[in-house]
Amino acid sequence: MRLGAQISTAGGPFKAFQRGDEIGCESIMIFTKSNRQWKAKPLTDDDVKKFKDAAAEFDHIYPVAVHASYLINVGSSDEALWEKSYKALKEEVERAEALGVSTLTFHPGAYIDADEKTGLNNISRALRRLLEETDGYQTTICLETMAGTGTTLGFRFEQLAYLLEHGQAVVNSERLGICFDTCHVLAAGYDIRTPDTYEATMAEFDRVIGLEQIKCFHLNDSQYELGDRRDRHEHIGQGAVGLEGFANFVNDPRWADHPAHLETNKTKEDDEGNEIEMDPVNLSTLRELIK
Repeated sequence: MRLGAQISTAGGPFKAFQRGDEIGCESIMIFTKSNRQWKAKPLTDDDVKKFKDAAAEFDHIYPVAVHASYLINVGSSDEALWEKSYKALKEEVERAEALGVSTLTFHPGAYIDADEKTGLNNISRALRRLLEETDGYQTTICLETMAGTGTTLGFRFEQLAYLLEHGQAVVNSERLGICFDTCHVLAAGYDIRTPDTYEATMAEFDRVIGLEQIKCFHLNDSQYELGDRRDRHEHIGQGAVGLEGFANFVNDPRWADHPAHLETNKTKEDDEGNEIEMDPVNLSTLRELIK
């Protein structure tokens, strides 16, 4: 795995490369805009040039992944919210493409006041339109595996398989994929904690979706237990996934070239009240598990 973390882009997206380098990232994940706001300051030609220059300077940090805004919900049946979400998602893809980023991950959405099938069809409609309207783009759009909180979709492998099948357009049929989040998968009820349960879960994923659809990973431990369907990330080895669970991933040769990013809290207080930067600690913990 090419291990890395979610990195701040304060001061410009290009700044993420140096920050990632300083903590030992082999890959980085960024937001190209605020993840809690709809509006985004347009990327300028200078922003793009600086980003691509930094990518060339820090060429040992690759690939770069983008995460879309958390506000987007193309699973909604509220047409105004759906259209607003769709346009925001398309803008995210356009920004990733402009920067030359290979993957963009987003949360599929929640059906809220409708039902599961309606929500899945709403998401599929957005994906088809998105692929058609971004024909010729290189950025792959990844559906994230979700924990299943409330009416959130994408927590069952069958739901993701449905979206991959029904979200395909006539063009760009290979531009959809999956981002596999360890915390979310465990919370959704898929056991990855031991070698045997990990292999069983991966075999089930392969049967329902196909392992080739996994394009990237989010490596997060979980504050909640198997099947709790609650989404709270924990530092590596300090939650329900456990060190053995992460060892299963970092030692699997199938993922040798896949980017895998931390989404854990950036700091933690020690027993004496001192604040510790946790990305380097979590990356070190993961690397110590590699046999």
